[in-house]
Amino acid sequence: MTYVIAVANEKGGVAKTTTALSLGAAMVEQHQKALVVDLDAQANLTLAMGIKPKDLNGTVSDVLLGSGDLESITHETPLPGLDLAPANNSLLMAERFLEVRDDHEYLLKRALERVSEYDTVILDCPPALGSITRLALTAADLLIIPTQCEYFSAHALQDVLEMIRDVRATTNPRLRYRLLLTMVDRRNRIHRTLYEQVRNAFGTAVFDSIIEVDTRLRESPIFAQPITVYAPNSRGAEQYRQLAKELKDYAQETARTPA
Repeated sequence: MTYVIAVANEKGGVAKTTTALSLGAAMVEQHQKALVVDLDAQANLTLAMGIKPKDLNGTVSDVLLGSGDLESITHETPLPGLDLAPANNSLLMAERFLEVRDDHEYLLKRALERVSEYDTVILDCPPALGSITRLALTAADLLIIPTQCEYFSAHALQDVLEMIRDVRATTNPRLRYRLLLTMVDRRNRIHRTLYEQVRNAFGTAVFDSIIEVDTRLRESPIFAQPITVYAPNSRGAEQYRQLAKELKDYAQETARTPA
């Protein structure tokens, strides 16, 4: 069965898109076929794969508005086994019209159920807790919350957790979540303090894997390559590989346990 992962946080700049792309590429190295879905009107994930949003004839907006399906708008990427469902700023219009559609919360879930060739689907959500993010959480088996070791990033978790509770109560009772600590600087005292506070507060809901500061992670989108291709021996590449392995083990374990 396809395992669906949403990557979301209300706060921007926490390595959300980097995580969606890098994790998808790391999954491919584990012999999985992966689809990354750009659900952000800023289209950073699409740009990171070397595709110009303005040149697109079909995007995820067409899927949400019922004028296309995922198969028809999906692009192969230069990395075999990794496909992309792209976005552009038409998502802003799509979001305005979503709520007039019947059962709009399930639109993305139904679209994903029609594509069965992927082992993993990763949904890159916008930095907001609006309708698009709610659709993603309704469709997801797991929500990954990238969280920087900074006060405002940690503070934003409260709103994300409130949305999780609401989604579980209304459209997706099986939704699970895990925190991923990103852009960690072990030399920074505040980072070390918040790192310990987050781990103490959330316990096993925090991935053991962490993503440290790595300039190669910032450079890779410029060359339209995931970190595992652009700098395969870098610290960032290795840490996303560790995350992919931990996630694979977690998915297998939770498949045997009720949510």
